[in-house]
Amino acid sequence: MHTQRNIWIHIFIGMTVLAAALWMEVPPSEVMILILTISLVMVSEMLNTAIEEVVNMVKPQHHPLAALAKNVAAGAVLVAAIGAVLIGVLIFVPRFLI
Repeated sequence: MHTQRNIWIHIFIGMTVLAAALWMEVPPSEVMILILTISLVMVSEMLNTAIEEVVNMVKPQHHPLAALAKNVAAGAVLVAAIGAVLIGVLIFVPRFLI
């Protein structure tokens, strides 16, 4: 995990979001949603890494299907991250508009 830069970025952003939620006194139900969302992004990133490493082990040379598997796994992380941003916007933006 120390070699995976993206996981550290996700950890940093997740901890920052949780700290902001506590500082802004976000209700516990919304904090739980944030925790689940952060967990989804983290799990997606770990599965992406696992898929990439297995594909690299099985097929070290370039192959279109290997590339497709890696791209789909990375796309899953992107979808999870976009969903997380949207949830963050829905939870945090109204607090700035008050």
